[in-house]
Amino acid sequence: SGGSGRIVLKKQDLPCPGSAEEGSNPVFWYSSQQKADRDHQGHVALIIINSTFKTSGSSYSNDSVLFCIASEEMSPTRSTMRRRQTTDSPHESTDLSEGREKLRLKQEVGLISGVSLIAGTMIGSGIFMSPEWVLHHLGSPASSLLMWAACGLLAMFGALSYAELGTVIKESGGEYIYILRIFGSFPAFLYAYTSVILVRPAALAAVCLSFAEYTVAPFYPGCSSPQVVIKCTAAACIVLLTIINCLNVRLAMSVMNVFTAAKLLALLVIVVGGLVLLAKGQTQSFQNAFQGTNAGIGTIGVAFYQGLWSYDGWNNLNYVTEELKNPEVTLPRAVMIAIPLVTCLYLLVNISYFAAMAPSELLTSGAVAVTWGNKVLASWAWLISLSVALSTFGSSNGTFFSGGRVCYIAAREGHMPDILSMAHVRCLTPTPALLFTSAMSIIMTIPGNFTSIVTYLSFITWIFYGMTISGLLYLKIKKPDLPRSYKVK
Repeated sequence: SGGSGRIVLKKQDLPCPGSAEEGSNPVFWYSSQQKADRDHQGHVALIIINSTFKTSGSSYSNDSVLFCIASEEMSPTRSTMRRRQTTDSPHESTDLSEGREKLRLKQEVGLISGVSLIAGTMIGSGIFMSPEWVLHHLGSPASSLLMWAACGLLAMFGALSYAELGTVIKESGGEYIYILRIFGSFPAFLYAYTSVILVRPAALAAVCLSFAEYTVAPFYPGCSSPQVVIKCTAAACIVLLTIINCLNVRLAMSVMNVFTAAKLLALLVIVVGGLVLLAKGQTQSFQNAFQGTNAGIGTIGVAFYQGLWSYDGWNNLNYVTEELKNPEVTLPRAVMIAIPLVTCLYLLVNISYFAAMAPSELLTSGAVAVTWGNKVLASWAWLISLSVALSTFGSSNGTFFSGGRVCYIAAREGHMPDILSMAHVRCLTPTPALLFTSAMSIIMTIPGNFTSIVTYLSFITWIFYGMTISGLLYLKIKKPDLPRSYKVK
């Protein structure tokens, strides 16, 4: 360990950087075992190198896996990837501390991008498809509106709690990293596999299926779109998102910003149209607004699932904490801007739906926003279909962006195969994790449909949300002196 010791890796006896055997800045390769033992003083880092290097007269082949152990004032609970400089580099530095510079994902997410990531992910397929199901379970317009407000309030409470966790545990990974740091390895392991194999791919598949339905609908007027066409379109959407997110973080965030602006504009069109209808006296849906309300616990619970699906994404910024500029400030501010904005928009959009359609029409519409467009915009109704497609594409981009980070962080902590913890050397994106998430999501599109995915996904997701927030309560009781730049009281 340190600058002059020696370390034995599994199956190979290799000198540590800085040891007497290999000089001050060696390069060694270790590919037969892709993980070295961690201890309380060491940090394991791995990176794919696409060049051939030589040290002490020995050559090493391309595309091998390089491990470097460092023990210089490292936290025993964190594993980070590191960039290695070599003697062949034109920017070579003989200072060993520079050779141990961390390989981090770029910190390119500011306040505007943070708000776009939260709002852009939340405003997706839900507000265009869930109102029908919330009304179906609750039975009346007034109870439906109350449910949308309650879901927004719950999302706000959750997001504020997560914002405090994000300022205490300043690492990417969301629920996974919080469960790991608070409750230990086994619960985090369970969450990692549930999230990476099931929850995140299913969420992405649901949004992309919604995107596909609205995209292909204009080509099949008067009849249902073939399922094979919908699923192939959803798979193509996932592939396109994979390419965008693998190329560059800034490109992915630019796509998010543009599509968030587009979907906000679409929602504003619906809101303004609804206000015009109300001004003209179309208030029939709000007369006896509580008539027919179903107040059973089971129906309220299922309605919550459908409503909360539309708010899912309120925690997305916590998955990319390490990529935030000034996370102590950016994280809580982005939450306080994005979620009230989305909640108000959702309420106004639902009011607009009820102004244009009777509850019975809304229940049989199939695609609520398209039905609204046909009634209000007439020949311009195609703009609504286009807007919904753009909205769901932007939401799927945010879901994919954060989902790949969960896989990457879990692999970095040793709970997933090591190859998933690698980052592209030039693009600095977690390419293997993104490719894996993409493959799992495409598989999810084959047997799934939107409604079934949402119903089962919401239940699993909120179990882990509750577990994470209970971890915050535990920290407040057991470790009240932890430094916090932001507190929820």
